[in-house]
Amino acid sequence: MSYPSPTRVAWCLLMLRLGVGIVFVMWTVDKFINPEHAAAVFAKFYNVQSLTTGLAYVVGGVQMLVVLAFLTGTLRTYSYAVILILHAISTFSSYKQYFDPWTYPHLLFFAAIPMLAACVTLWLLRDYDLFSVDGQRRKSHEAIVG
Repeated sequence: MSYPSPTRVAWCLLMLRLGVGIVFVMWTVDKFINPEHAAAVFAKFYNVQSLTTGLAYVVGGVQMLVVLAFLTGTLRTYSYAVILILHAISTFSSYKQYFDPWTYPHLLFFAAIPMLAACVTLWLLRDYDLFSVDGQRRKSHEAIVG
């Protein structure tokens, strides 16, 4: 049995990271463009009833820093873990929608499951994500030391 080359694996991980990252960028930008929507989501799914516009901006700012680290593959162990945890919370907090899939727009919530699988995959294979800041840093270090 032959195994895929490290470069092929790295391309797959890059595509997963960019795909997940695009979703998180949109969710983050939504906190700035439409903080009322963010407040409604926090109230409905996370039982946070008092997300003000200012707090939505703070949450969005912190989230954007994490998303940028994730997108660039910086501090992979931590940024990938935070994205995984955030998406797991988001996925599991929507459990009622999974029990009633035929009510619009509940069927769309099922897209969170393969995205969660992508987040788990990225975290588990983070050391093989060569097309990342950390991957390039490691490659440079190995070239110097090796």
